[in-house]
Amino acid sequence: MSQTPHPEHSGEAISILKVEPILDTGVVVTSTAQRADGGLEDRYSAYHDNISPPLRWTAVPDAKAWAVIVEDPDAPQEHPFIHWMIWNLPGETLGLPEGLPNTAALVTPKGTVQGRNGQHGLGYFGPRPPAGHGLHHYYFQVFALDGAIDMGPETPLADLLNALKARTLASGEMVATYEAPTPQ
Repeated sequence: MSQTPHPEHSGEAISILKVEPILDTGVVVTSTAQRADGGLEDRYSAYHDNISPPLRWTAVPDAKAWAVIVEDPDAPQEHPFIHWMIWNLPGETLGLPEGLPNTAALVTPKGTVQGRNGQHGLGYFGPRPPAGHGLHHYYFQVFALDGAIDMGPETPLADLLNALKARTLASGEMVATYEAPTPQ
């Protein structure tokens, strides 16, 4: 399944659509970083503090691990821009606190791996749409897995998606929006 191509946007499907068909898409994803109008609070953008937002999701009974991918399909490039790839969160984990360090492995929860974002750094890179490019949509995609994924932080998105196809039990997403600040 792919999105309708647009000359100023990637036109490529986001990751959650590439992992389908998933039988259970009932994972509910929320964040206190998302305003009532759907926008992401400024502090989580690369224009401001650039810290990872807090996330919460609903439990899946047989989940042994979790993965999260955040993408912007409105980015003016061939593929959706990767803002965050994090996996091997333990099955009992039902969220992430704000401000995780941008390291390959997290001390807590132990065993968690963060991959490279679209800026080639580890961990989270906040929204930074080009000025004048309009409203961008950020897909916070959460995958419940039947086990951990044996891949390191240098794993490309395509390889992570192949692993997710084999291990995903359920998924869900939250879509937040962000637009570049108006120049002063």
